[in-house]
Parts: sequence; structure tokens; C-alpha cells
Amino acid sequence: MRGAARAAATFSTLRRVTSGHPRRPPAMDGGSPNGSVHPPGAGDPPGSGETLISEGRATILFPSANEVFYNPVQGFNRDLTCAVMTEFARLQLQPKGIRVVLPGEEKTDTGSPQLPENDNGDGDTVPAPDGPEALRTAKPGEACEGGLRVLEALAASGLRSIRFAKEVPGLRTVVANDFSARAVELMNRNVAFNGVGDLVVPRMADARMLMYQCKADREPFDVIDLDPYGSPAPFLDAAVQAVSEGGLLCVTCTDMAVMAGNSAETCYSKYGAMSLKGKFCHEMALRIILHSLDSRANCYQRFIVPLLSISADFYIRVFVRVFTGQAKVKASASKQALVYHCVGCGTHHLQRLGKVTSHGTGFKYGAATGPPVGPTCEFCQQRHQLGGPMWAEPLHDPAFVERVLAALQSSPGRFQTEERMQGMLSVITEELGDVPLYYTLDSLSSTIHCNTPSLLQFRSALLHAGYRVSLSHACKNAVKTDAPPAVLWDIMRCWAKIHPVKRERLAETSPASRILSVEPTLQASFTLRDDANPSSRKRGLKRFPENPEAFWGPKARAKAGGGISPSLQEKRKRHQNKRTERTDDGTSLKNFPCKRFKEGNCSLGTQCCYSHEEGAPATPQP
Repeated sequence: MRGAARAAATFSTLRRVTSGHPRRPPAMDGGSPNGSVHPPGAGDPPGSGETLISEGRATILFPSANEVFYNPVQGFNRDLTCAVMTEFARLQLQPKGIRVVLPGEEKTDTGSPQLPENDNGDGDTVPAPDGPEALRTAKPGEACEGGLRVLEALAASGLRSIRFAKEVPGLRTVVANDFSARAVELMNRNVAFNGVGDLVVPRMADARMLMYQCKADREPFDVIDLDPYGSPAPFLDAAVQAVSEGGLLCVTCTDMAVMAGNSAETCYSKYGAMSLKGKFCHEMALRIILHSLDSRANCYQRFIVPLLSISADFYIRVFVRVFTGQAKVKASASKQALVYHCVGCGTHHLQRLGKVTSHGTGFKYGAATGPPVGPTCEFCQQRHQLGGPMWAEPLHDPAFVERVLAALQSSPGRFQTEERMQGMLSVITEELGDVPLYYTLDSLSSTIHCNTPSLLQFRSALLHAGYRVSLSHACKNAVKTDAPPAVLWDIMRCWAKIHPVKRERLAETSPASRILSVEPTLQASFTLRDDANPSSRKRGLKRFPENPEAFWGPKARAKAGGGISPSLQEKRKRHQNKRTERTDDGTSLKNFPCKRFKEGNCSLGTQCCYSHEEGAPATPQP
């Protein structure tokens, strides 16, 4: 790891001027000169204040104090990453004559269904090799010569890296990096405890410096996993450079409040796009992070190809491949789009940033024409909000998603969240890839103040009208369709005729009144069709599971030194309505001690609005 050692040395000279690790505060004591920590007693059983946590095939030691971050909710994230990496290893290692084998596949001629050829990102394919080299196999837990180099840039306890080593075949090495000395100390113990020291290499360095140095040393990683506490924005520039040609970049974003429209200006500063607070906000968040990745890769004549993009629980996760090609980069502008979103009825329109036209044997690139809307909304005469730019191309590679789904079905029992993975991936295979964003049934109905049609009725009406329609994995009642907004509102007008709306209660300038005042030009039919019910729904797959427990979501940030951070529920209560002016009769001041009473010179006695009790709390109780 010559490049990693240089990265650690480079970081030690720059750490006074860098902003540091946004995931947890630095604690550099105990580090060795090459950036690794080797504590005594590695591999010992859990001591006092430690517990054992099992997930997948890994069992880790974890401190009871909140020194190192761990969230059990992300188990689905880690399961899905292992499944995606396994299929990516099949794609990458097949041209090298290495066959990826999972437990239970040893007796079969081939593993899970494999493509005969490997796509290189330019539409060309690389044929699989023939001869005795094709007999080489790679199994989980074994180092593979010529296999994948993996970097988990923000490893914390090392659970994810250990799971990679024990569950994903075809790996040469896994670098588990973190900026916290306590985290790296724990990683060393967990690596020894699980017996994966020949595959997992703990490191202590700034993730950005490590990736930049590996790029400078021409030692790129085949897979880079970024799962920070909050935004991955500080690491994206280094990651798109440090990943190998055609390599896999896995990125998680948990700052959904920013990406879903609550802080559009913050979203622009981090990702270069304005988020919108629409019903489609979760899919738009996926498209914003893909836009950010592609725009940063374009700076280095690189571009991305999304394999899988999901919105789950409180976070989003994208898996993209990164390729180099100047001609492909020229088309990147035509892959981005702005969003015009009506604040009245919620109608949205897309405006591409660029266009590509055929020019002889090649292509001509130029600026797009627009805008697609007038000064006000054509349906409700309200104003538009402008969001983006965002990724306007497909979010997934259908062939790759089918491979992951087929591998799950051929090797059951590999993951604890297998049922949810199969349900989500099945919905993704049914999505319309060429239709960005979606509408929701409840928002369409609430706009015109009418009863909500059933999902099958609305889908049947669109199919009868000759349009395509699908669900979205990002929202339970989403409607993705290639029908123009005028058709959607005509269908809702026809539905309102069957289920009348009390027009006398509607203001003349309201969106509902203006939409219903126009007669529909399309006579919608709500007769149920067999093809209106998607296959995943017919099979009863676990598509949108309920949260298994209360407060199922983000956890408190880890604190250096083991201090216990207040739970997010306590913080919510403390900060609730903090910007609201509240009438106060003065009784809340009794929660604060009287300074003059402590000094012995308060003359107000019981009439004092502050507390005269010994040991009064210094802060108000929630």
C-alpha cells in the first residue's frame, strides 16, 4: 500500500489546515506513522462496556458508549450493497477468466445467470475468455489474485468491510479507512475477531487525501463505498477520480431534509442543484446526486452510468459506474434538465439543458430551446418554481437489476432483508425508465377536492387512453406515466363528474375551480384492466414494508471520547417550536437557578422568578 502510506504522510502535514472528517471529530493519538493503529489485544473477547453485534456473516465488538457510529437501520443498505457488489464482480472478473461462486453454486456449471459479454460503457462488449483460464473460481472469504480492490472510505466500526470480505467473492483487498483513532482501533479488533486479516486492511487517514494520493500513484480502486453521516459532497470530487475505469461508486446520502426541498440553497451549495418540495422529492433527490456525480466526473473527462438508484427509509443510495470518454462527456448536458413545478396544482415540466442531433455519421451538440411553460400554469394560472438541474436519464440499468434479482432468487437465505430486496427490485424492474419524476394519487385528488380513485382505476384509465403507466419504488401511491399533464387532469375531471365536487365551496381563483371549469376533451374509462395490476402487487411481494419499531430512522452522531449524545427524540422536543413566539407567564424561569441567591444577596425571596432551590437544573427540561 505504497500510495496509502504516502496519503497518510501527506495528510499529517496538512491536517492543521483541512476541515477534517465531517463524520466524527478527529482523535489522532495512538496512530502509527503509516496511518494505521495496531492496539494490543486485538481479537480479544468483548470487555466491559462492549457488546457483540451480528449482521450477515459478521460479528463485531461494539462499545456501549457512543464513540463509533453504528445504525442497525442501515442493514438493508449493507445487504443490498453486498448483493450489488457480487454481481459487479461477476461482470468485471468474467473477462479475466475468473468465475464468481457463492455457497451452494459449487455443484453447478455456472453461478447465477451471467451475461455472455461485458459492457464497457461505450456500447461495445468484451467477450468472455475461452480455455482453461475460465475454470478459475473466486469464493467469499478468500483473497482472489487479480480481484477487486475495494475502499470503504468512512468505515467506522468496520462492519461493512468485514461483511464484504466474508460475503462478496472475487476481492483482492478491502481498505477500511476512518479518521478516528478509536474507530480504527475497534476495526483492528473486529478484523482479527472475524479472521479476515488477509483481506481487510484498516487505515487511518483523511478519506479525501487517501483517494487523491491513490489517484496520483495510479493505484485506483475498483469499488469505492461512501456512506457518511450526512452529506457525501466533500468526498465526491476525490471519489470520481480515484475509482478505476468502469469501476463502481456506491454513495449514500442521509441529508434528505436538504435534498427534499427544505433547504434548497444548501442543496445548491452541496450538489449544485436547487431541490423542490414536491411530491416527487425523493426521486428528485436521486436525480440530484446523480447530476452532482456526473458534473464532477465531467471535469476529468469522465461520465457515469447508473446501475441502481434507490430511495429507502431516511436515505438514498446510488450505484454508478464511472468511465472515461471525451465524446460521451459532450452529451452530458443533454442528460440534465431543469424542473418547472407549479405551486398551485403540482404540475411539472422538464427543460433539458442541451440537445443532441444527428449530423452525418456523428452527432452535433448544442443548447436546448425553451421554456416548456408560459408565465403561469396553463391549468390553474399559478406561478412556477424552478428546480434542478437534475439527472433526466434512467435511474437504473434494467439488465443489471435483473441479474441482482436472479441471484437473490437462485441463492435464497443469503440476507436478512432478502424479502424487502426482492420486492423493491421487482418494483424497479417495472418502473418506466424514460419517465422522470411522478405524480401521486392523493395530491391529484386533493388539488380538486374530490374522492381519491383507486390505484387500479386510475392506471386503467391511463391504459385505456393509450399511455404507459407504472409505480415507483420511492413512493407507495406514485403514478409514473408518459401521459402529458393535460391528460391527467382530463381523467380527474371525468372522475369528478362521477364523484361530484361541491363547487360552491371553491374560491373562484383556487386551482380546483379553474381546473374543473374546463370541460374534458378526453372521455376517460375507469373499467378495470388486467394489466393495470402490476406483477409485484399480484405476487404480494414486500414492496413498501412498515417500520419495524418507533423512531426508525437516523441515529445520533458519534462523539469523540465516548460522550453520550442526546437522542434525536430529546433534541426534537427541545427544539420544537423554537422559532415560534410563545406567551410565557414566567413560570418557566423556575427551571433556572438564581445567581443572586447563590451569592447570598437575593432580596426577593419567594417572589423571585428564578429558582432558590439547591441543585436546580441549569437548562429547561423538555
